[in-house]
Amino acid sequence: MAAGGRSWFRVLALGVSFLKCLLIPAYYSTDFEVHRNWLAITHNLPVSQWYYEATSEWTLDYPPFFAWFEYALSHVAKYFDPKMLVIENLNYTSQATILFQRFSVIFTDILYIYAVQVAHNIGGGSQEDVNVQLRTLNTALYIVSRCSNIFFIQKKLIANRCCRCVNGKRAAKDILEKPTFILAVLLLWNFGLLIVDHIHFQYNGFLFGLMLLSVARLCQKRYLEGALLFAILLHFKHIYIYVAPAYGIYLLRSYCFTANNADGSLKWRSFSLLHVALLGLIVCLVSALSLGPFIVLGQLPQVISRLFPFKRGLCHAYWAPNFWALYSAMDKALTIFGLKCNFLDPTKIPKASMTGGLVQEFQHTVLPSVTPLGTLICTFISILPSVFCLWFKPQGPRGFLQCLVLCALSSFMFGWHVHEKAILLAILPLSLLSVQRAKDAGIYLILTTTGHFSLFPLLFTPPELPIKILLMLLFTVYSFSSLKSLFRRERPLLNWLETIYLIQLVPLEIFCEIIFPLTPWKWHFPFVPLLLTSVYSALGVTYAWLKLYISVLTERISVRQKAE
Repeated sequence: MAAGGRSWFRVLALGVSFLKCLLIPAYYSTDFEVHRNWLAITHNLPVSQWYYEATSEWTLDYPPFFAWFEYALSHVAKYFDPKMLVIENLNYTSQATILFQRFSVIFTDILYIYAVQVAHNIGGGSQEDVNVQLRTLNTALYIVSRCSNIFFIQKKLIANRCCRCVNGKRAAKDILEKPTFILAVLLLWNFGLLIVDHIHFQYNGFLFGLMLLSVARLCQKRYLEGALLFAILLHFKHIYIYVAPAYGIYLLRSYCFTANNADGSLKWRSFSLLHVALLGLIVCLVSALSLGPFIVLGQLPQVISRLFPFKRGLCHAYWAPNFWALYSAMDKALTIFGLKCNFLDPTKIPKASMTGGLVQEFQHTVLPSVTPLGTLICTFISILPSVFCLWFKPQGPRGFLQCLVLCALSSFMFGWHVHEKAILLAILPLSLLSVQRAKDAGIYLILTTTGHFSLFPLLFTPPELPIKILLMLLFTVYSFSSLKSLFRRERPLLNWLETIYLIQLVPLEIFCEIIFPLTPWKWHFPFVPLLLTSVYSALGVTYAWLKLYISVLTERISVRQKAE
């Protein structure tokens, strides 16, 4: 990155870090107590008891690498306030504890900032290709001018004009409209990541940093580094298994098979057992380092039971905006209709079984109830087309990113007990595609706007209302204006129906935050704002998922252009 590039990137990074510091006094969720408890568990107990300790209801349910991460943090935390490391001090929130927890998230975000610096050239387009074109262009101009002796004196002037054409006049005039700058803002200042980590409280920043670094390494054809980073990431937080199929197929297609035929099809004889062995060795070594102590202790089943608790119900207490939110809402509507028409016996219907705001198992009343196996099958079927496209129609890093986003979105749409925050797993990598094509930019705007809006109920206290509205408004306005400016010579990013859908988010928010609390309904139907937010957002997320899938499936590869 050039000196000028480093300076504007530093400004963006320092600016968002300063904003995170301003959010320290804001509301924090129960996740704050979750991580305080994990600090206490890992600091005081031997490894053999980490996944058995149950003094608090917030038991350790992340993979071992994250437990060791908490262990490392605990040795810094003891200098802030040793009382936060007492297991029995449930819901302990001294000022020193709050400062430590907040600053620990801000400090570990350094990895995310570094990853964005590495990865933003992937989505924005590397300047090296442009430089090669410029050097070639200047050489050609020199030869022509020497032969004709007409343009020799004016060679520099002509070359400069041609350079402006290659770079784009708007890029020369204003760095703010460069794809690399836009992408850096979309990643560093992502609204969802800001409120989830620095208000609601979690450690997603450095985890997404690992993911972006692994994506960058794969796109740079540094396959072993990318595989190593992703294997480490999986043992920090197992939710990233959502995108594991994209990694597996891409590494198999691009690294284990070392060559293609002239038409782009796979050359089967190029299969490398050595490359497969190297990938397998990386996975085994990382897994042994993470799970080895628990395998030796005979505690692997206990660890697995903590990582995959299937007794929490199909939906989270606050429904994630996915297919099951629509499914559950339809079941609720059919139940009400059945009661009104006397088709159902009210004595046999559990009261508020799905809308009680509790994490629990429940049965649907009219529609068939969904099991964990059913969600697994639906998820598997939904990701198959994207995986087949990556295998049979590879498009290099772009095809990998498309498959990664579709795997994340498909798992979000059909997974068991999906949290609403998991939408970030699709939004952030889609940012890399949004600055490459107008079609992807339109999908990004729909998914980002609805996905971020669905996170609003996470911040339900009055002081955070203006903060979340202002931050989302700023990020959304920038996203729309910057991408519209970037693709202003192409068709509009959104059609009229999509625009109307997004505009309707405004009256929905006004109803949920202002009108509904003033009505007597809030005492009898407190879940209504959450239901409306989840269901309406689910329509947008589903639409974005389908639109991206259609775009990928209908995209054809030009073998001739690829060969050129």
